[in-house]
Amino acid sequence: MHIRLATIADAEAIRTIYNLEVTETTHTFDMVPRSLVDQQQWLTSRLGALTVLTAEHAGEVVGFASLSSYRDRPAYRTTVEDSVYVARSHQGKGVGKLLLTATVEAARSRGFHTMMARIVDGHEASIQLHRSVGFELVGIEREVGRKFHRWLDVALMQRMLRS
Repeated sequence: MHIRLATIADAEAIRTIYNLEVTETTHTFDMVPRSLVDQQQWLTSRLGALTVLTAEHAGEVVGFASLSSYRDRPAYRTTVEDSVYVARSHQGKGVGKLLLTATVEAARSRGFHTMMARIVDGHEASIQLHRSVGFELVGIEREVGRKFHRWLDVALMQRMLRS
């Protein structure tokens, strides 16, 4: 397994992984699949301090992780939020942990102070993944999302990067 910075050439592979989650799960609150142009623009917007990493196996992108701004107000600029998605064919094989560990290191090396994860409550695999790399549950946001005709809670997890 090779973890590397994503490039624009990875847009289609990332889009394929992500759009399956959009259309079939509550793991993302997006409800409209991304076009290739949307995915390319999303990648381009993360070429600076915010980043996207991919997990590659046998020349194929099998997962990705990203850092995003936590909030757009200036006081939040040292806080980032992570996202991790793994192709179903590679889930449960440690890909998510490799990606999240590398994403934590990328955030630390870029000078961020803390990382947040917003996970649909009940997505135990993602909650356990985040716990395994030092995130702690700091709260539950009740019924803040609605998808597939259901109200959804969000577990808020946090990992400090600097003392």
